[in-house]
Amino acid sequence: MSDRILLGVDWLIIIVYVLISLVIGLLFAKRAGKNTEEYFLSGRKLPWWIAGTAMVATTFAADTPLAITELVAQNGISGNWLWWCMAIGGMMTVFFFAPLWRRAGVLTDLEFTEIRYAGKPAAFLRGFRAVYLGIFMNSIIMGWVNLAMVKIVSVVLPDWNAQIFILGAMMFVALYSTLSGQWGVAITDTFQFAFAMIGCVVLAWFALDHPGINGMAGLQKSLLSSTFELFPRIGDTSIFGVLSLGVSAFLTYVGVIWWASWYPGNEPGGGGYVAQRMMSAKNETHALVATLWFNIAHYCLRPWPWIIVALVSLVLFPGLPPDQQGQGFVMVMKEVLPAGWYGFLIAAFLAAYMSTISTHLNWGASYVVNDVMKRFMFKQTEKKLVWESRMVTVALMVISFFITFYLLDTIKGAWEFILNCGAGIGGVLILRWYWWRINAWSEISAMVAPIVTYSVIVLYFPELVFPYSTLIIITVTTVVWLTVTFLTSPTSQEHLAAFYKKTRPMGPGWRKFREELKLEGKGIPLSRLFKLWFYGVVVIYFTLFAIAEVIFSRLDLALTFTGIVLLAVALLKLDYDKHGWRMLNE
Repeated sequence: MSDRILLGVDWLIIIVYVLISLVIGLLFAKRAGKNTEEYFLSGRKLPWWIAGTAMVATTFAADTPLAITELVAQNGISGNWLWWCMAIGGMMTVFFFAPLWRRAGVLTDLEFTEIRYAGKPAAFLRGFRAVYLGIFMNSIIMGWVNLAMVKIVSVVLPDWNAQIFILGAMMFVALYSTLSGQWGVAITDTFQFAFAMIGCVVLAWFALDHPGINGMAGLQKSLLSSTFELFPRIGDTSIFGVLSLGVSAFLTYVGVIWWASWYPGNEPGGGGYVAQRMMSAKNETHALVATLWFNIAHYCLRPWPWIIVALVSLVLFPGLPPDQQGQGFVMVMKEVLPAGWYGFLIAAFLAAYMSTISTHLNWGASYVVNDVMKRFMFKQTEKKLVWESRMVTVALMVISFFITFYLLDTIKGAWEFILNCGAGIGGVLILRWYWWRINAWSEISAMVAPIVTYSVIVLYFPELVFPYSTLIIITVTTVVWLTVTFLTSPTSQEHLAAFYKKTRPMGPGWRKFREELKLEGKGIPLSRLFKLWFYGVVVIYFTLFAIAEVIFSRLDLALTFTGIVLLAVALLKLDYDKHGWRMLNE
């Protein structure tokens, strides 16, 4: 790997990027200061393409290309199924939940708890989740993003103090986030995503053009053919460079985790900053299309430049120890990029980092201000709440900085901790929209059970590792919340009737309740939503495969997969022509 420094043209590009981000924040400062709805939800006026792109930008953090590189180094391209499996849940959010979230008309997804449930249990749940998710979990998420940025800084700027760099970057993000609120965050995220993806595509181009690679054909000759396989080997551990899963592990990923576990950006039923962006959309149709675009861009478009660079890193830097495999991505940057483009890629990593941190700061502040301060403390004017939102944003920055350098050890450890602590809650988060019998105690028990179960496993059964530990936690949690649901009283009919009239949930889970109270409307048939969901999943996966086959010059398969995508799109369009997306909102 060449030893290089940033030249003047590199610094110029980085400075221009930073200034553009700051200008966007300043432009929206006045608008964001009007009230909390403008500050946290952009006045519910975001078009679908901004709302959806902002979702993608948030999930594209500084750690993402490094994580993909590590997966490819250990398990080939098929290693990405560890997160590609989440697309099934993502498409469920598009058709089953996006219109419902927009229709609920809440400021945060936690405010929803007191629309769906009633009384002190609902109030406790709202406040507890605000502190637990908005401060504790949110700070851990930002902490692992910071850790990834530390790894990048240690490679591209080895003489710099990583703590000072991260502190400076977070202060800058907090500055434009506090000034501009959700308007500035969403617009900046959109700009940053485009900037970062252009950089990654250019990097993949230069990586393939490197003399040690000689294009895609040379790359394929330099690595085992198994490295390029798209699908994991189930129960087969004999193939090097292919993700090999036991049957139980495979079923856990593909059949359970995507719907059963809470994970930022992939919350079952929508939630977190994804719900925030859906609620920021102009209307229910914009919320649905925004979430559809998010899933297409997230799973189909983003990964391929990273995967190509990851494959190149295996050739240029073979034999990296496991804890440095992710850094192979940054090492390729240093090796192949000319001056100017090197600065562009560093700015692209800053863009990915800043888009994630800014959203998490704004989202976390919305929980603290709307679901704790505004809900449980003395009444205040909207202007005062906006000012307090800005102060909370800064406080979250400080907390996450402390967690990064004093409490977290590894990105993988943080990731597994969050996934295990949210294992099993997904069933409640999905069914609370579709079954009237779910109550606040169901959700409270589903939050507490995985934390307790995970603690027991860590203390007494350390030999149980992910994903088997997660499967056990999901099972225990599901048994607990179902038991609690039937042992506790349901939410009052009066409260449920108000919720039903406001959000118009559908399906057989509300039939008995609807008939007893003689409520009008029954929504569209769930069978239609399942059909749309199936078409959507087909579009996602076969678009993903078609792009892969084009990249690797397997054009016969590329044409086959493209044909399947076009068929699924045609069926979606046929449904649209017959019913219109408006039918999803009835």
